[in-house]
Amino acid sequence: MSTPLYLGLDFGTSGARACVIADLGDERTEIEEFARLEFGELAESELAGGWRQVLFDLIADLPLGLRKRLAAIAISGTSGTVLACDGALNPLHPPLLYNDARATEESARLAEIAGETHPVATATSGLAKAIWLHSRLTAQPDLKLLHQADWLAGLLTGGSGVSDVHNALKMGFDPATLAWPQWMADVIPRATLPTVLLPGATIGPILRAQARALSLSTECLVRTGTTDSIAAFLAAGARQPGDAVTSLGTTLALKLISEQRVDDARFGVYSHWYGRYWLAGGASNAGGGVLRQYFSSTELTELSARIEPEQPSGLDYYPLPRPGERFPINDPNLPPRLEPVPEDRVTFLHGLLDGLAHIEARGYAKLEELGASPVRQVLSSGGGAINDTYTRIRAQRLGMPTMNATMQEAAYGSALLAARGTALFPMVP
Repeated sequence: MSTPLYLGLDFGTSGARACVIADLGDERTEIEEFARLEFGELAESELAGGWRQVLFDLIADLPLGLRKRLAAIAISGTSGTVLACDGALNPLHPPLLYNDARATEESARLAEIAGETHPVATATSGLAKAIWLHSRLTAQPDLKLLHQADWLAGLLTGGSGVSDVHNALKMGFDPATLAWPQWMADVIPRATLPTVLLPGATIGPILRAQARALSLSTECLVRTGTTDSIAAFLAAGARQPGDAVTSLGTTLALKLISEQRVDDARFGVYSHWYGRYWLAGGASNAGGGVLRQYFSSTELTELSARIEPEQPSGLDYYPLPRPGERFPINDPNLPPRLEPVPEDRVTFLHGLLDGLAHIEARGYAKLEELGASPVRQVLSSGGGAINDTYTRIRAQRLGMPTMNATMQEAAYGSALLAARGTALFPMVP
């Protein structure tokens, strides 16, 4: 009998990645396939359609022999990205992306109701976006407000509203009680919100029509997913309190296994459910995206090799791609600090890498200041992890062991969710 396979899909800001694994037990896996598709240049109104096309193309492009052996699928998506749709999952408004900060009035009201330290009390929170969308779509009788991963999973199962505890945190779901808090009835109709399950829980089998179209088994299950940064964390191999993972992608995301829950929206800090522990962290708008505004991939490689990591750049940058920051400073109007610009491009890149490393160090310091478990080691994932110069600069700033993660791909973390479900998380003995 063929060994069953498991598919993880990760949807990021610029494209999506697929990973197929065989679960061999005893925490051993074998990777069968990696694949990636870019979204391309999509207008706001084309985003949802682009995601849908990439979802089905990624699966259809996998080798037929692998597709027929898939036993389960899980999807991760960008945290805080919210999509309004009807009961048939037809989009009713362009998605509001993770860094969309238009819901300032809504977040101010949420700060009064839920408290200014609550994860929803920020303009980029899922709930602030959901309220903004609901206020403009009140005439829609079957309105559903879903996260990116929820909507994509729904396309596979035919369901109209199932989410996971991780994605739903910024929508207001309480990971301590595993329920929507009572005060939410005063800000948004419960019927518009998804049903929330633990990450890795079974939603149901794939739709028969989709199974036939994609040459999948009709017994292939779809499981609840997670956010892209938590998927990267799961892939990295962190296991114990004090283990941290920095995801160095378009944006900078920090996650730390903590024995204590810490939440403070004033600094963009929140804790996700992680079995008997908590996953404390935050996500900056700074990251590789700002580097791409100034340097090509070739330039990044060549100029980085000419930097002396042990020497300070002498520049005090806060390298945001545009105004607005979430963590460790939560200010939707914070301007980038990118001056003075030196004539020497090596020095300019050095200053940007220094600035990113400073944001990371400041982020972990803020988590500990708020009561999270002390950081004992930092694992690195994402595209920035392959830059040795950047790694050495970060190690100096952080002042602790910094090494590359066991696995770099968030899609691998999603595949682990597909394979092991809720058993992936350390439960109370």
